[in-house]
Amino acid sequence: METQQLASDFRTVVTRLIKKLRTKSATSMSLSLTERSTMALLDQHKELLPSELAGMEKITTQSMSQILSHLLELGYINRKESTIDKRKAIISLSKTGQTVLYKVRNERDQWLNKALQATCTEKEQELLHKCLPILTRLVDFE
Repeated sequence: METQQLASDFRTVVTRLIKKLRTKSATSMSLSLTERSTMALLDQHKELLPSELAGMEKITTQSMSQILSHLLELGYINRKESTIDKRKAIISLSKTGQTVLYKVRNERDQWLNKALQATCTEKEQELLHKCLPILTRLVDFE
């Protein structure tokens, strides 16, 4: 198979799977993709500055400010003043935000687990498992 065709087919399937997964969590419907991604970054890194979050999400600090305002309004994040520089705010995920994030992940994982069991043989599941390192390298490629 030609690499260009593989890239196109792979992109199409991955995009469709992502869209499908987004619909499999009622909990996440009130949040944008960037809001959910921001919450995941905070879960991973524990505390970040708004500018760091904006850089990681590749959006402007103004856009990140709007996202953080919405998440703060929902009670999903905490904002505290930096002890080093009083002009800077340190953002962290609140317990409520963490609960919501984990619920979204769990809802999606449950659906995907059910789909894997219903549509894939044990050998196909093993094959998918063996592909995970390859997929991880693709994700990490710049």
